[in-house]
Amino acid sequence: MNSTLIKNAQILVGENSFLKRDLFIEKGKISAIGDGLSNKADFIVDAKGALLLPGLIDVHVHFREPGFPEKETIASGSKAAARGGFTTVFAMPNLNPVVDNVEVFKQVQALNQQDGIIKIKQYAAISTGLTANKIDNIPALSALGAIAFTNDGKGVQTADTMYQAMLAAKAAGKILVAHVEDNSLIHGGVINAGLTAEALGFPGATKLSETSQLARDLMIAKTTGAHYHVAHVSAAESVELIRIAKEHQINVTAEVSPHHLLLDDSMITNDNSLMKMNPPLRSPRDRAALLAGLLDGTIDIVATDHAPHTKEEKAQSILTAPNGVTGIETSFQLLYTHLVKPGIMSLRQLLKAMNRRPADIFSLKDVAREISVGEVADLALFDIQHLHEIKANEFASKASNSPFIGWKVYGQTERTWVNGQQVYAKGDEK
Repeated sequence: MNSTLIKNAQILVGENSFLKRDLFIEKGKISAIGDGLSNKADFIVDAKGALLLPGLIDVHVHFREPGFPEKETIASGSKAAARGGFTTVFAMPNLNPVVDNVEVFKQVQALNQQDGIIKIKQYAAISTGLTANKIDNIPALSALGAIAFTNDGKGVQTADTMYQAMLAAKAAGKILVAHVEDNSLIHGGVINAGLTAEALGFPGATKLSETSQLARDLMIAKTTGAHYHVAHVSAAESVELIRIAKEHQINVTAEVSPHHLLLDDSMITNDNSLMKMNPPLRSPRDRAALLAGLLDGTIDIVATDHAPHTKEEKAQSILTAPNGVTGIETSFQLLYTHLVKPGIMSLRQLLKAMNRRPADIFSLKDVAREISVGEVADLALFDIQHLHEIKANEFASKASNSPFIGWKVYGQTERTWVNGQQVYAKGDEK
């Protein structure tokens, strides 16, 4: 295994302060930190004052393989993750075939290890095909190493199915991750129900689809004692429900996406499918509540919900285009620029949501939580001094369905290391 000496890196101290330090990496770990290190190394990198952080962790990505390689593959998705500064991701099971049985789980796990250049943890489905009511395979899939269980993309429609799923997940010592969406309350909505939907003439999706199912699930979690994690929270009322549940010692954690923190439905001014995702962008009031929830710890994690689609699919009207946006290459950069630089949140708070809390909540043992001697050398180097315009032709992902193309950001990733091995350097996008 190669050794690396990183010179002149800025390391976070406190909430927003930095110290310039050198790091020596050998045998996959940080073995020395100091000023003016001169250790002999196979590779020497001059960070030139760039910010060095523990590798980011994304608990919600769609790498689309097997089943949809025209959208993304494990190889392209993991390259995109490395370009975004991520060293560990959790891949969703809504593939074709769905990761709902032992045979498919083994197949996808092997592909992750074969083609991934970062650490990929694999979710398994709660129930067959993401929609069945019978809970069968949680014990066996847990034994194979499923990081957690989710029917992401589909809400669990019956209360007893969720009840049985939570009992099974708790017995297996696993977290149940919920896409909360009551299908009977969608009514064909394609964007958030409200003034924008009315003005543009699009069918609106009410928040009640999310909040009513969330309220149900929180009561089931209270009864079962299972660890219940809420994916991509979008509504102010959901934040308040999670806040109350935590006050009542219900074992619940939650995540929010960068697009729900930075965008809202008032920004949808025309038929633009790049602004279509599930859950949809809500109102400015909802967006403010999500940010407040992240800042006060009600929401634990920032997760991208990286959802690549082809250009042809997203060229359709918002009425017919698939839900989802890409995000793994731009999330840290956008949030650093729009939340940390203006002083809305500290860099330490952002790093907690994108590294420490995911690692702690999911009990990860093979990731870096801080930059210190003995830590795994999962690292990312970010340029926080210079503006960079987000451009579709620079993406390592196969897809470019991002609403943030053209935005200017600080924090472009310079290099990424996994277990001390460089997996990305700026200029290696394609």
